[in-house]
This record gives sequence, C-alpha cells and structure tokens, in this order.
Amino acid sequence: MDGLSEQSFLILAALADQPRHGYGLVTEVETMSGGRVKLRASTLYAALERLTGRGLVAPDRDEVESGRLRRYYRLTDAGAAAVTAETERMAAQARAARKRLARRDQQARRLGVTG
Repeated sequence: MDGLSEQSFLILAALADQPRHGYGLVTEVETMSGGRVKLRASTLYAALERLTGRGLVAPDRDEVESGRLRRYYRLTDAGAAAVTAETERMAAQARAARKRLARRDQQARRLGVTG
C-alpha cells in the first residue's frame, strides 16, 4: 500500500483506540499533532471518503445528539495494518536520520568543528 499523507495517517491513528465522529476526529487530530494540523470539515470528509474507499475506515454508527446527526467512523483491520506499516516506515526513517546525525557529530568532533 502506498504511504499515507500526514492528515490521513493522523485520522487513522485517531480512530485506532475508538470510533469517533467528525468533530471528535478534528479535535483528536489537532491534539495528536500538537496543534499543528487543523482539519477543516471539507478536508476531513474528503479524506474519510478516500479512506473509506480504500477500505481503511468504515462507518460505525449514526447517533442524533441535540437534533444533529453524528456519523461515527471506525478503523478497519486494513486501516490498522496501514497505520502499523506507516509507523514502522517513519520509525525506520527516523533511525536512518539519527545515524546520519551521529556520523555528522562524530566527524565534527574529529575535526574540532562546533556549531
């Protein structure tokens, strides 16, 4: 499966522990990203449509709260596998970057270079 965009990854990760409705996803993604990623409703629902089409997310249930319909979405097994694969891919990239930075630091120390 192709890599996920950051927004898609965060949406899937936000669904990993429980089904959520749209506003719940928006707030969870913002929290998970430290406020860096703020999804608009149109962006969220377009992403949910794509993720549903790929079989990574599925509607869970509909509830009416204060007269408004809320559709909850859940992570599918394929979605959990995609989050796992993307997490492992990102971890491998982070390990590679740390190794390169460590080599850079070693070279700088050998040369007496700082900063």
